[in-house]
This record gives sequence, structure tokens and C-alpha cells, in this order.
Amino acid sequence: MRNIKVFISSVQVEFASERKALYDYLVSDPLLGKFFDPFLFELLPSMDQRADNVYLREVERCDIYLGLLGEDYGYEDKSGISPTELEFIHATEHSKTRLIFLTNHSTKERHPKQAVFIAKAGKVLVRRRFGSIDELKAAVYAALIRYLEEKEIIRTGPFDASFVHNASIDMLDSDKVKKFVHIARAKRGFRLKETEPTEDVLAHLNLIDEGRLTNAAMLLFGKQPQKFFISSEIRCAHFHGSNVAKPIPSYQVYKGDVFELVDQAVDFVLSKLDYSVGTRKEHVQIPGGYEIPKEIVAEAIVNAVAHRDYTNNGSVQVMLFSDRLEIWNPGSLPLGWTTDKLKRLHSSVPANPLLAEPMYLSGYIERLGTGTEDMVRIAGEAGLKEPDFIQEDTFRAIIYRTTTNQISGEVTGEVTGEVMKVVKILEGEMKRAEIQEILQLKHDDYFRTQYILPALEIGLIEMKYPNSPNHPRQKYRLTKKGEKIKGQQTS
Repeated sequence: MRNIKVFISSVQVEFASERKALYDYLVSDPLLGKFFDPFLFELLPSMDQRADNVYLREVERCDIYLGLLGEDYGYEDKSGISPTELEFIHATEHSKTRLIFLTNHSTKERHPKQAVFIAKAGKVLVRRRFGSIDELKAAVYAALIRYLEEKEIIRTGPFDASFVHNASIDMLDSDKVKKFVHIARAKRGFRLKETEPTEDVLAHLNLIDEGRLTNAAMLLFGKQPQKFFISSEIRCAHFHGSNVAKPIPSYQVYKGDVFELVDQAVDFVLSKLDYSVGTRKEHVQIPGGYEIPKEIVAEAIVNAVAHRDYTNNGSVQVMLFSDRLEIWNPGSLPLGWTTDKLKRLHSSVPANPLLAEPMYLSGYIERLGTGTEDMVRIAGEAGLKEPDFIQEDTFRAIIYRTTTNQISGEVTGEVTGEVMKVVKILEGEMKRAEIQEILQLKHDDYFRTQYILPALEIGLIEMKYPNSPNHPRQKYRLTKKGEKIKGQQTS
């Protein structure tokens, strides 16, 4: 819900009953009451301040100036200007949205200064007329609904299909679009080629119309999506215990496009989970896995990003505790759905369909509504307690860890959980990409700064070409110190 302040202005004596009726209407209406907070000067408690200073300050605080203009001009100050006109001037100077409603009186019936004021207001905005309180309510209702639509607070269509104001094609990253096409062709048989112009790819995905970019286009491929959607971020926190407590051992706020948000958040969680390594007796590749399978972690985070309410000022929150992982999503289930329905096969009803389609094409989500059902199934196969889904003010997915999980991602002496994972899986000489692939991590920078560099700095691994860090055939291997620590872990 929003707290949009509406300053109701008029000659108080002329519209005393209308102002109070309008105030009561805005407060009690089931829809408008959720968004608008009306202000009436006469409802303020007595205070030792000049009235004109108080009401001008309230104009500055408001979002909407709503003026009722009739026959009377009202009290005039030393400059011959009424408080109502002063308020209008102040609202104009402070770039407030101004809505003017006129009685049906003719110009001749109005005070001369009132007629001049109305004419001046008419040059900068549209005015509406009313003859009764019911007509006033209807006119105000229509104007405020239009305000909500123009601000995209309420919509007749999905949020992701609405257009971004003041956005141009050069605010998108063409390399991101090419990368998406490459992945979508490989994973889903996407028919367009990487050489296609960005505009053609966007048009094919219904992300652009006559040069206007949709919100989904910016969230998917924008250079700086948070410039337009400040709450499109993921806040990740890791706690040693089972409750929120300070100091927080590890806390990160991730920004970027939706693909980057998912990759960074998933990698954050995986870096804190225990990773076990098997043997090669029955496998050519090194067998291993996280205490919570990556598929479950990724599905929960992708759902939070793809299905969240982007008009909500809240952010997606990912919190890892000693006994569980919680993902908080500022959104809600489709009308009539229950959380139990998520645990069995169900239809897919994405809250943001234009956002969901590219995420499906690039392999991040499934189309047929099997994601949450798969989370339940995979958790069972891994011997984990069945995940819980809770719908309150926000939607929460709770994934439980094993009761015997080791503390990971924390410092044990000088060795972090991230570094220990590298030590566990490193055999012989391996490329960075090979290590990263085994650990199922996508975000290159995070892997380099949290895994490789710390392992190098404390001398557990070394480079094959130490004098040429960017050597095309660069590989990593354990040092004697690293071999010793690995032996201690497996003994």
C-alpha cells in the first residue's frame, strides 16, 4: 500500500461540508483508502505557528494538491492573494501534481479575482466541473485512479508489460541480449540468431513497442536496472544460529539484471553450505554435492525474482540459518491458490509473464509449474525435511538443512568454507572453469574473490604459471600445505 498525501484546498467557509465529505470518502473508500492520505487544515491540532506557514509546509509534504474552486476568492493577504491561490502557487513551484475541481458557476457569478485565478490555473492543467458532492466524488475518483495508473501503482495489465518512462534502447546492454540469445538457442531452440539486431530480439519477446521499452526489458537486459527499479535487488544474509542476530557474519546486497541477481544470490548460498566429496570408484568425474541440492536453492531464488511484486518497495531477502534457508518474496500467490497447491503439479500463472518467458528460454525456470513440486521431490530424495511455503504479508519459502550439517562458509582458523571447497575438489592440475563448474557456481567475480584469491593468499593452492596470472593455459594445484589440510579432512 502507498501513503500518497493529498492536500485538499479551498475557501474553507464555502466548501466546509464538501471538504469534510471528500476527506471521509478518501479515507473510507476500499480502493482509494489503501493509497491516499488526505489532509485537511482544520483537522490539525492547535499550535503556536502562523497558519500560512503551516499550510505551505503541508503543501510541500503532499504528493497531490487538490483544489476546490467556487464563487468566493476568500481572505486576501497584504499582497491581495488568497490562501488557496498561495497554496496553488506553492504546489506549482514544488512540482506537485495539481487537480482542480470547479463548481458549475459562470464566470460572471464568481469573484473577479477568483475568475482570474481559475483562468490562470486553466493554462497549466485540466480542470473538472461538479454540481453536487456525488459528482465531485466521481470526478475525484476518476482523477485519482488515473494518477495511480500513470504512476503504475495500479495497472490493467501486468507490471512487466508496462512501459518504462524516459528509457531508450541505449540503456540496454546489447552484449547481454546476445548472450541471452546464445543460451536460449542452446537450451530451448530459440529461433533467432545472435547476429539479430537488439530491437528484433526485443520485438520477438514482446519487450518493445514503437520504440518504448517494457519494464521487463529493463529488468532483463538493462545496464542499470536499479536506476528505474530501486527495490529490484536481493539482500543475502548468513547467520550462525537459527535466529536473526547481530553482528551478521556475512551480508551482501546484490544488484544487476534478473539473471545476475539469481546467479549472485545462488552462489552466496552455496558458498555457505557444506560440500561433500565422494570417490572416483564408480565415477570418472569427481562426485560431490551440497547439503541442500543446488536445484532447490536456485528454484526458490528464481521464483522469488520472477514472481515478485515489483511495485512493492520491499526487496527479495535470502537468509541462511544453521538449520534452514529462507527466501522472502514481496509478492503473493494467485487469487484462490493455497500453499499446499504448490507441492503438487499445478498450472503456471506467472505474475510477470514477459519476465518469465526469457527466464524460461535461458533455462532459469520451467514453464509447466513443476518448480515447487520439484523442490519437494528433490528434498525428499536428498533426505531433507519437506520445504514449507508460507503466504502472509510476503511469500516465504523455507528449505531445511540437514540436522548434522557442518558449519561451512565460516572461518576455521585461516581457512574459510569457500576455500575448503576448492581444497576438497582440487585434484592434480585444474582450470578455474573446471573448479567452478564442479562447484556449480556461475558468477565469475564472486568465485575469483571468495574462492580462488583467498586460497592463493594463504598458500593452499598455487598457479601453474605464477608469473603470468592470465596465461591462457593457466591451471591451479594444491600446495603441500593444501595437501596436508585436504588429508586431514578426508582422514
